[in-house]
Amino acid sequence: MARVLTVKRISRCIACYSCMLACTRTVYGQFSLAKSAIQIRTRGGLQSKLAADVCLGCAEPPCASACPREALRPRAGGGVRFARARCDGCAACVEACIARVIRMDPEENLPIVCVQCGTCVRYCPHEVLEMTPVDEGEG
Repeated sequence: MARVLTVKRISRCIACYSCMLACTRTVYGQFSLAKSAIQIRTRGGLQSKLAADVCLGCAEPPCASACPREALRPRAGGGVRFARARCDGCAACVEACIARVIRMDPEENLPIVCVQCGTCVRYCPHEVLEMTPVDEGEG
């Protein structure tokens, strides 16, 4: 059964960034928070709470529909698969993302996009994130 990334318990988040570091290590082989597809941030203010900006795992992802080179393709159950070699850096996916979580990597001129691998979930010490099962017809 397919799974998509969900934020289940944001109140447990302590902004340790383990999820972000795991993402960037897995996808880029680097140790840079800037290259993580998941972003943990403050909501602002003196007593702010945290927010997790994550891919919604859309069943019919607008980012994939917007990609003229088919570098982003719908994934069974929701979200996308990313074929880096097909991407020309046009950034159409950034504009199309309804969650506003895709952004461009200025070094590579390629999108930083979640591929629903679940690495962030495995490294979150406080069980904030979860890979939620979905029927492959949903997302």
